[in-house]
Amino acid sequence: MQTDVSVLAEQPRYVRVTGVRNNRFVEFDFSIGDPTLFVELMLPFEQFRQFCTRQNARELSTEQQAQVDYDRLKWRYGQPGVRQ
Repeated sequence: MQTDVSVLAEQPRYVRVTGVRNNRFVEFDFSIGDPTLFVELMLPFEQFRQFCTRQNARELSTEQQAQVDYDRLKWRYGQPGVRQ
């Protein structure tokens, strides 16, 4: 039987760059397993590169980014793209 830690270690890790601040910092979303559940982070460029390497993180595909955006709209408006 696997422990929770070993199951988590096997999950894919994703990053999605969302911006650059003051030409010094990378703003990005980081997720483990499910790209729609993420934390927002900000690191200097070199530390971002190191973070991605250590986490073995891959950038979200265009399709995954679209799914994340769709999910955000669904949560915000109840239905994707529909305001009440």
